[in-house]
Amino acid sequence: MPRWKALPEELDPQIREFTGQLRRLVDRSGLSIAAVADRTGYSKTSWERYLNGRLLAPRGAIVALGEVTGTNQAHLNTMWELAERAWSRAEMRHDMTMEAIRITQARAALDEAGGPRGHGRSRPSGAVGTAGPAAGAGGSPSVPAQRGSLPRVPQQPQAGPGAAPGHGLPPAVAFAAGIGGQQPPPTRRDGGGGRRTAVIAAVVVGVLLAVTGAVLLIGPDGDSEGAEAATTPSPTPTVSAPVLPAGVECSGSTCAGQDPEDMGCGGEHVRTLSSATVGTSVIEVRYSETCAAAWARITKAAPGDVVEITAGDAGQNGTADATAAAYTPMVAVKRTADVRACATLASGTQGCTAEASE
Repeated sequence: MPRWKALPEELDPQIREFTGQLRRLVDRSGLSIAAVADRTGYSKTSWERYLNGRLLAPRGAIVALGEVTGTNQAHLNTMWELAERAWSRAEMRHDMTMEAIRITQARAALDEAGGPRGHGRSRPSGAVGTAGPAAGAGGSPSVPAQRGSLPRVPQQPQAGPGAAPGHGLPPAVAFAAGIGGQQPPPTRRDGGGGRRTAVIAAVVVGVLLAVTGAVLLIGPDGDSEGAEAATTPSPTPTVSAPVLPAGVECSGSTCAGQDPEDMGCGGEHVRTLSSATVGTSVIEVRYSETCAAAWARITKAAPGDVVEITAGDAGQNGTADATAAAYTPMVAVKRTADVRACATLASGTQGCTAEASE
């Protein structure tokens, strides 16, 4: 049975060549994938993805592999840069394809949701090809809007020469309200005069009520701050989500219980806070400031050895298998001083890391 799986057929030739080179380096070194993971600090799961073309190895993993296998770093970095550009181009093509699919699906959904065209639809007034209302006295005929131009706003009629300045009320109404205007000429005593008087009186009462309401709202001292505070709701502060680097899928509480490699918290985003030797095994507290999370790792372990990470009241654990290594899911971290890693070996030996400093 061959050691390596066949690479995906759709893989870019540049990425295929780079992945093949990584496989040859591992073959010449005589190391297993578990041993490569142990010596480079990148998990076995990550190396399986790198060496099977499912994920492009980060530069840090390539540097570590070069040190482990004694490979010329300049040559390896040049090949990685070419592969990284090819990977970016492939991601861009994938994004464009997915965008086209989403647009097609959206159009299809709109066509299904819409009713039969040409039946039961009315044109809005003022639309192209629809006659507007006829021009009245002192008005102007409506003009159809031209395609690509802004709609025209009808002009307001100007106050006549007899209107009171500044408020636009009829002279008689303005005079009755005491805000200018001129006294209307005497009229004959007939039904029309009585109706006009009643209308004027009603308008005056309305104006006085509006003025009284404004005075009560603003206050006797003309201070409207209280009214504005009572009617204008205070804006609700918004908390924006943290902006994460490309490939990082979680931060803080959203990382709790997640696999650090799957969430992109490993690689260049991780460092070792503390470590300790328990029996013949080595335990480490691995911390990602980007993800605000930590996990524990055990190496040189025997099957059945258990490693645990704690941060305050939260904790996770993992058990080593035949690969002689294991790591735990993540816990959210607020203070690095609260994080500790402990191990319970299959032989019964126990031990923990020292408290990490802030």
